Amino acid sequence: MRIVVFGAGGPTGRQLVAQALADGNEVTAVTRRPHPMAGRAGLTMADADATDAGAVDAVIEGADAVLSALGVRPGRAPVTLYSTAARNIADAMGRHGVKRLVAVSSSVLDPAWRPSGAFFFNQVLDPYVNRVIARTAHEDMRRMEGVLRDTPLDWTVARPSGLFDHPEPTRYVVAEGSADGVFTARADLAAAMLRELVDGRYVRRAMGVVTRDVKPSIPRLIWREAVRGR
Repeated sequence: MRIVVFGAGGPTGRQLVAQALADGNEVTAVTRRPHPMAGRAGLTMADADATDAGAVDAVIEGADAVLSALGVRPGRAPVTLYSTAARNIADAMGRHGVKRLVAVSSSVLDPAWRPSGAFFFNQVLDPYVNRVIARTAHEDMRRMEGVLRDTPLDWTVARPSGLFDHPEPTRYVVAEGSADGVFTARADLAAAMLRELVDGRYVRRAMGVVTRDVKPSIPRLIWREAVRGR
């Protein structure tokens, strides 16, 4: 399968690229950053701005499927990356007859998402970090999901909880809408997205992904994610 990965230079994107190549796929990694896997067999690097419709069109031509792991740093400034990129990607996929798309969103978009047994997170971290610091990003993710719902594509939005780094996939949990858990390892998110490309269990629906077997340090997680994208 030829897979185009947007946001391939970010921490989730790098996991997607590595796992997709390991599964024997051909990958076009769309990133404006240096990539640690550049030069590997099966990998094509593409320097393209996801908000540039022409650049997006050029990299999607000939693809079998598209993955989006685009992200922004948390902050209160207006965010338009998610929705703008979604429109450009969807339009280009339509022109080139590419149907399958899996894009990273967030569990925060499910109004019923309240992880069980997580009082401090639900009462302190979530209201401040997700609903205040990252509010504009989540608002644009909501616009992105609306853009995708209005297309004829076979889309899935992958909704992780708090993202953290772990070297390899674990026994992650998936559920429709959102999954009951506070954290999601990026390796698990990538594995779930690639599996969904093949299985198609959540076509035109949201898929929650959470990690249960390992947990990050919360102070370290907050510090790292304050300066990183998805």
